[in-house]
Amino acid sequence: MAKRLQILAMALILIGAAAAQPADRQVLKQQIPEYPALLKKMGIGGTVKLSALVAADGTVKMTKINGGNPMLGEIACMAVSKWKFAPASQQTNVPIEMIFDSKSASVSVK
Repeated sequence: MAKRLQILAMALILIGAAAAQPADRQVLKQQIPEYPALLKKMGIGGTVKLSALVAADGTVKMTKINGGNPMLGEIACMAVSKWKFAPASQQTNVPIEMIFDSKSASVSVK
């Protein structure tokens, strides 16, 4: 019985900590990558999903590709590593989607 109460208490603490984490960090400075000419010519495009570990001061400490074309993912990560976010009380993990449209040869952020 005491073990169950401990597990329940830990679960509630973890849920509370997750809820307290800010959902969105405002981007103050954003750099959109240039679409590589060779990839445009070859018609390579798609959506890249990545996450950015953002320090409390708003600087990007690390990026990680979570899905999409690995070549486009590297290009997206290099651009996001130069972004600046609004300061917060703690570091956060921010999900980002970048869309490389091979038809219009454009890059957009979702």
